[in-house]
Amino acid sequence: MRLIFAGTPQIAVPTFEALLASDHEVVAVVTQPDARGRRGKELHPSPVKRAALEHGLAVLTPDKASQPEFVAQIAAFKADAAAVVAYGQILQPELLDAVGIAWVNLHFSLLPHWRGAAPVQRAIMAGDEISGASTFIIEQGLDTGPVIGTLTERVRPGDTSGDLLTRLGEAGAPLMVQSLSALESGQATPMPQSADGVSYAHKLTREDAYVRWELAAHVVDRQIRGCTPAPGAWTTLPDGSVAKLGPVTVMPAVASTVPGQVSTGGDDARRGLVLVGTGSHSVALSWIAPAGKKPMQAADWWRGARLGDSAILGES
Repeated sequence: MRLIFAGTPQIAVPTFEALLASDHEVVAVVTQPDARGRRGKELHPSPVKRAALEHGLAVLTPDKASQPEFVAQIAAFKADAAAVVAYGQILQPELLDAVGIAWVNLHFSLLPHWRGAAPVQRAIMAGDEISGASTFIIEQGLDTGPVIGTLTERVRPGDTSGDLLTRLGEAGAPLMVQSLSALESGQATPMPQSADGVSYAHKLTREDAYVRWELAAHVVDRQIRGCTPAPGAWTTLPDGSVAKLGPVTVMPAVASTVPGQVSTGGDDARRGLVLVGTGSHSVALSWIAPAGKKPMQAADWWRGARLGDSAILGES
């Protein structure tokens, strides 16, 4: 089939590469416009755009995918179908009708569970033990279209959202290829999604990433892992400044003190650990990045900060 590929972040690149290696023909790539770096000066192309340019493909970067001129550009390619992985814009009916068969999305959940923008992050934060990916035909509802294929993936105890997304991105690439081939041959049987078990994975906000130390240790652990690497879990230091945090280790044998209170391991088994109290057990920090500084090992930060065991995180 002649295909349009739409995607933006690195997680979409494995599927793009798999389609290029398949019997299908990718005739154009759609991605988000170049983004400015943190300092706001240089423009940076998306990972998908960089990959597409390396292969000499036409790349379209509309500000809005609903623009009539963009819809006309897509229609001019006379593509049979389009493959979508984390593109980042809502596709309007006029655009959906601009290809012959359908726009097929690879979504990183077992639909109808975790429809929306942050399925992997929300799954980890909710404590799900099983995650997965689904290919479905895009329609006007939010991730509501009929499902072509699925795969499952176990959520490992220490998984961050970045870890799980990477695995699902790799595993989902052949699923997309297979789904498109089945559509082409007429062997696909897209199944309507069940009305039961629907849940929504709203985009994570800065507030979602603020660590609430008064919650139980396992909840704090899930929250931080779900927000790693983005948007990045954070807390406030005793002086009111902000610091980002890496994943923590729950210490079930260490009774918690005051939620947010920092202490160091006092015996041989815990020596060198930087512990923080929660609503249940203590957790051990891995790394911390105070505002304006690069991430550092928690023990190095603690030695330099010289805050004392009465210091409490998250009070300001």
